[in-house]
Amino acid sequence: MNKDIAAGNFKQLKGKIKEQWGKLTDDEIDQLEGNAEILAGKLQERYGLARDDAEKQAKEFRSRNNWQ
Repeated sequence: MNKDIAAGNFKQLKGKIKEQWGKLTDDEIDQLEGNAEILAGKLQERYGLARDDAEKQAKEFRSRNNWQ
């Protein structure tokens, strides 16, 4: 996959993240590019979720959006 396609795909994903978790800032979301596994940590910080809940939400979101 070339860089332009990957960037476009992440831009679409970024919109979906903002839709579901509007409290996350653009900078926080930009940090997620290429690092899907840190989404749970960002959710914990921003929403005060328990680790298990944050990981579950992040996993479900990644699965639903084919984001590894």
